[in-house]
Amino acid sequence: MPAARPASDAALPDASARQPAPLAPRARLWPSLGAVYRAQLSRARVARIPLLFVATFQSLGIMVLMRGVVDGGAESRAVVAGSSVLVVAFVALNLLAQYFGQLRAGGGLDHYATLPVPAAAVVLGAAAAYASFTVPGVLVTAVAGGLLYQLPLGGLWLLAAVVPLAGAALAGLGAALGLLAPRPELATLCGQLGMSAALLLGVLPGGQLPAPVALLRDLLPSTYGVEALSRAFEARPDWGHAGLDLGVCASVGAVSLALATWAYRRAAVR
Repeated sequence: MPAARPASDAALPDASARQPAPLAPRARLWPSLGAVYRAQLSRARVARIPLLFVATFQSLGIMVLMRGVVDGGAESRAVVAGSSVLVVAFVALNLLAQYFGQLRAGGGLDHYATLPVPAAAVVLGAAAAYASFTVPGVLVTAVAGGLLYQLPLGGLWLLAAVVPLAGAALAGLGAALGLLAPRPELATLCGQLGMSAALLLGVLPGGQLPAPVALLRDLLPSTYGVEALSRAFEARPDWGHAGLDLGVCASVGAVSLALATWAYRRAAVR
């Protein structure tokens, strides 16, 4: 008959039972980005569509008003390109700054901070969702402006690159402003000032501005998208210079999105 095990040995748990359970793997960037993008797109669809109409009508109104002042040439191309990119600035910069400012003030960042998703996915997903709302408005503004100013429309395929790159640059800047502003009122003010800068500096050719104002125009992320799009309205577009402008816009967009990601991490831990 086998000897019975001591009670003290029987009470000891198995060694494998004392090991902690493995944690679930961290969510990857691209699946998390897609999930945040779909959630933001669904949430903001009803609220943002009326504002998109406002942004589009605002840009159309600017082009109609400038029609009596601008008689053609580089000035007309700058007005149409600047008015088209202004739709992106209104939604991606102004509204996104307000959204993140309110999200921070209302404690909404605590919800995102508890999710097992990278910070870059939250920022990029929200920025991409807001930039997506600008596509119809930009297309309508560019076509209407080309017809109004009798510009060639054969190069409008460049919008496929201008909208995402300018949208990324402006959305990253808007998110950073909203996350770094100490109060939502200041976030709203910064977003409106940024949109006003895109309005005032985007519809005028850079060569006719004073040096200090031209420097501010060069620092504005949307400037390079405007320059690239204005070349698309030329009879013989210089695609090399347009590609260079888009490359600068992409670099500025990467920097602004990195700044917004850092601002999100900073705001989420406070």
